[in-house]
Amino acid sequence: MAPSVDFYFTDGCGRCALVSTPACNVNRWGQELRELRALLLGCGLAEELKWGVPCYTLAQKNIVLIHAFKDYCALNFFNGALLSDPNGILVQQTQNVQAARQIRFTDVREIAKLETVLQAYIKEAIAVEKAGLKVSFKPTSEFAMPEELQDALARDAALKAAFHTLTPGRQRGYLLYFSAPKQAKTRTARIEKYTPHILRGKGLQD
Repeated sequence: MAPSVDFYFTDGCGRCALVSTPACNVNRWGQELRELRALLLGCGLAEELKWGVPCYTLAQKNIVLIHAFKDYCALNFFNGALLSDPNGILVQQTQNVQAARQIRFTDVREIAKLETVLQAYIKEAIAVEKAGLKVSFKPTSEFAMPEELQDALARDAALKAAFHTLTPGRQRGYLLYFSAPKQAKTRTARIEKYTPHILRGKGLQD
């Protein structure tokens, strides 16, 4: 276990005002999260804190995250799309998620019941990483750019240059995040909020 990760399991990710309160999603799924942590460490993975959540790695390569949401907690496999999924338990969080896949839990008994199955999925994810297999991503050019972002880039040459200098993954992340709201004012607010990040060459999670 990594001491730097302990805070997550006792108090939460610390990314919102609910940290260290009973309303925090981490506290809602405390027992389940601890069971998932023990399972992952038992498979020989190293534990780190990335993006505010526990990340389990092999030779510094990301394999799987633990996440807590309002309605469930989950294992999030970075290259889950490459797993065979013989039990049909992998979930694509949204249609725009290309590589990652989740296994969701709402009761600690589900984890105990699936322990052998989960170990097999984790071992397969490790084998995928060792084999160097990669998901073929849809080109960034195929993702729709919201009108508000087009306007912002047209008005600001520095922002346009910075956005197109971002890695394809960071560009896709912004395109999906900026496009998600139904209201134009919300899309505009998101673009304005993250303009400084883009100008610094940072992605949503950096």
